[in-house]
Amino acid sequence: MFLKISRWIFLFFLFISFSGFCQVKLPKLISDGMVLQRGAKVKIWGWAFDGEKITIHFIGTTYHTTANKNGEWEVMLSSLKAGGPYVMKIDASNSITINDILVGDVWVCSGQSNMGVTLGAVRDIYKDEIEHLDNPFIREFFTFPGTNFKEREKDFRFGRWEHADSQNVRTITAVGYFFAKYLYEKYKVPIGLISSNMGGSSAEAWISEESIKSFPMYYEELLRFKDPGYMEKINKQDNERVASWNNLIRENDESLKDSQHTWFDPKLNTLDWDTTHVPGYWTDTKLGSMNGVVWFRKEINIPPDMVGKPAVIKLGRIFDCDTVFINGKFVGTTGSQYAPRVYKIPENLLKEGSNIIVVRDISYIHHGGFVPGKEYDISTGDKKINLEGEWKYKIGTVAEPLEDRLFTGKIPTGLFNAGIAPILNYRIKGVVWYQGESNTSRAFEHYDLFKLLIKDWRKNWHQGNFPFLYVQLPNFVEVNVEDTKYDWAYFRESQLKALAIPNTGMAVTIDVGEYNDIHPKHKKPVGYRLALAAEKVAYGEKILFIPDQFINQ
Repeated sequence: MFLKISRWIFLFFLFISFSGFCQVKLPKLISDGMVLQRGAKVKIWGWAFDGEKITIHFIGTTYHTTANKNGEWEVMLSSLKAGGPYVMKIDASNSITINDILVGDVWVCSGQSNMGVTLGAVRDIYKDEIEHLDNPFIREFFTFPGTNFKEREKDFRFGRWEHADSQNVRTITAVGYFFAKYLYEKYKVPIGLISSNMGGSSAEAWISEESIKSFPMYYEELLRFKDPGYMEKINKQDNERVASWNNLIRENDESLKDSQHTWFDPKLNTLDWDTTHVPGYWTDTKLGSMNGVVWFRKEINIPPDMVGKPAVIKLGRIFDCDTVFINGKFVGTTGSQYAPRVYKIPENLLKEGSNIIVVRDISYIHHGGFVPGKEYDISTGDKKINLEGEWKYKIGTVAEPLEDRLFTGKIPTGLFNAGIAPILNYRIKGVVWYQGESNTSRAFEHYDLFKLLIKDWRKNWHQGNFPFLYVQLPNFVEVNVEDTKYDWAYFRESQLKALAIPNTGMAVTIDVGEYNDIHPKHKKPVGYRLALAAEKVAYGEKILFIPDQFINQ
């Protein structure tokens, strides 16, 4: 009896497993809200059981196919005209309905963090435009690729299509949106953006294994990382090193040793604290090039008409990590030197008269401090108090520099396998590329590396010499003739040279950078200038003049 029951249980679970395997599955790109490329044969693909028959119904046409022995299947849709929304139905052992499909032009938005800067991050500059944003004909497939050094991934680990509205600004690429906005307004066809980028990534990370072999140094690096034991060893060492460093500064930070007299206590006696000017870097003070923890304090006077209202404190950018207190209460913290410090102040925390602001600044490596040229203030509506000027400071602890941990976004081929390979079946109009900051220290090799990347993508997409548009690196770092390194200038020269590659276009941005910020906020002119390049390279227009919106920020 027991054996008979066990047999039925085994058969039941076998049936469940077998049935689940038979289910037709689709890549995440083929989902509700997707944009398909107009005027071209478009592939729809997925996975099923060996020999399973699949039927697709779309815009009045029916397509049939059968899964091969590897469980793979595909159909090619006839040339599609711009329009929508449409519905696609896929029938097999299961049935899938894909809703709200548009047909238009599809662009891949790739590169590093300046492509990844979202509309939400530039809300202050384009406030009115973003607050009223609602364009269902501009869509973005948002994903955040990981890395894979062993093989090409068949699908993204996560991803979704979203349309451009004020609710989705935290994920929509700002450069990509303004690029799409201009093209949509000019050509009145839906625009789809596939956003696959990673902050800090290097160009070699986006090149396939086959192609990166022409750069032996990078290929050898890839081979090391294909061994999982090598990666695990480095990650373990990094984790131990970083944990040890953080434990040491917690143990040695004088401010944390007496819980009854914390340095963020508004009543703390600060007669033995030194003074300095904020903003500014530690290297410009008696602190010099030290790393570790420094505490900063400032007393400000809040007038009655700023009390009891929603308030925000802006502290520009801080190297490297900060924790902020007001009147002894935690307000916010940021762990990256690149992110702007904008913290909401809890209601009723500000009081009339004296208020104490305290910042705990941790510097891991190089120099700590407050980046000059940024906004430092407290505001309530139209009322604002400038926080620049004299602050008190005191060293919490001094530490040895903490070297960066392993960042896989700079290792050859990893991002190609995880961030580009899943798109290669998807028909596109072209690519928009904003990358380079991480390769400026090797500017003299960039032209050959960049040329290889473009050739590699075109080869793997099997779409010929599709348009490849890219952004010139902007001005960055305050120029000092005596000690300035000109890597960025050499890099821009290599980008200019790359225009000799067929069907490429470059957006010039030398005038819209910020000397003190690697992430300049004025993304609209960048997107519009890319669209201007697209008019010529992708749409065959003759550019007779440059409209004001390409210049104005």
